Amino acid sequence: MELFHLGKVVMGVGAILLGLGALLVLMGKLTGGRGLPGDLLIERGNFTLYFPIVTCLLLSGLLTLALSLFLGRR
Repeated sequence: MELFHLGKVVMGVGAILLGLGALLVLMGKLTGGRGLPGDLLIERGNFTLYFPIVTCLLLSGLLTLALSLFLGRR
């Protein structure tokens, strides 16, 4: 792998991580830090369980889409 190509790959990964970070910050502001509708929150006494199932599915779909666009068949 040539150094120039490696630099482009690192910049692409950085751009993806920057986009995901911005999405997480925006999602936190829009939902008030409570996650998306459909995320599970169970509070019993001093026990709290938060399972962000919808958030995980959404991020998985977006990441799959982004990677298929960037690393698709050539």
